[in-house]
Amino acid sequence: MALRKSSDNRPQISQVTPPAAIAGGELQIRGKGFFKADRPHVTIGETAAQLIIGSDSFVIARVPEGATDGELVIANGQNASEAWACDIGVLIADSLHPVGNPAVDTFGNIFTTFSGSRGQKVPVAVYKIDLNFNMKPFINDMMNATGLIFDTQGTLYVSSRYDGIVYQITPNGSMSVYVEGMGVACGMAFDREQNLYVGDRSGTIFKISPTRQIFVFATLEPSIAAYHLSFAPDGYLYVTGPTTSSFDCVYRISHEGEVETFYRGLGRPQGMAFDDEGNLYVAASISGRKGVVRISPAGQADLFLSGPGIVGVAFTPSKSMVVATTNAIYRVDVGIKGFQQL
Repeated sequence: MALRKSSDNRPQISQVTPPAAIAGGELQIRGKGFFKADRPHVTIGETAAQLIIGSDSFVIARVPEGATDGELVIANGQNASEAWACDIGVLIADSLHPVGNPAVDTFGNIFTTFSGSRGQKVPVAVYKIDLNFNMKPFINDMMNATGLIFDTQGTLYVSSRYDGIVYQITPNGSMSVYVEGMGVACGMAFDREQNLYVGDRSGTIFKISPTRQIFVFATLEPSIAAYHLSFAPDGYLYVTGPTTSSFDCVYRISHEGEVETFYRGLGRPQGMAFDDEGNLYVAASISGRKGVVRISPAGQADLFLSGPGIVGVAFTPSKSMVVATTNAIYRVDVGIKGFQQL
């Protein structure tokens, strides 16, 4: 039976937060008229969403597997609300094991890892996902591929937390050692002068010059998981390193290696990316809600994207966000231009 669209009885949505989600993420919906004769029924596109909390003015709905259309509708029996547009992530690859940010080249190809447990030899260490979302093996012979980053010339660098080596990978997949002795090597970032920074989760940020001279740039508390690094438009290096605390912080490090706390109050912060306006997007939880947290340059934080198990983020040239979970890659068409270090 078709829903009767009576203006008097239709549910009215006034707000949906956060504005984006992937499968398993939770959307908080506010408005009125949600609960009449029957409890609210939420659909995202053509797919029914599980209700976590339902009342007349507040609903929490979990994004179902397979949802791609972002048109969210609440029905209260015979009446349905106007559709509310959300940015819902599309699953583009699974059966993976990322442990940090994916890397995106200038064409929009996505690179990600099957990192494996420490010391585990996996058949494929790094995969390439092309513009048609075809996933192909890219690097085979590497143990515990961890961090990924491109330089301005289009060369891919991959760190290994197993042997402390950063490998340099040409576009055709040829691999060579770029630098070694990086401890438990994790996240990486390039500055404007093309110095490479490598996070050793035992407590060191290394700086490698273009001539491969190695310096200790800064020291931090050890992390139980990894260090994740990203440069911002302000020229500072931002670092996360989750500990056992549920109130972890994002560090900001100056050109001189001086460390300060940029933001405190995140649960297990991991991979990061900046947009062109200097907003930071970090895989973490805030106030008990998991996903991608957006932090403004002034330090104001909110949940931007909801989803479980997120370990990394990146932006594509087409203004989409690439979200890496512990076993999959999603693309979310958020319309945001990512910051590119030139």
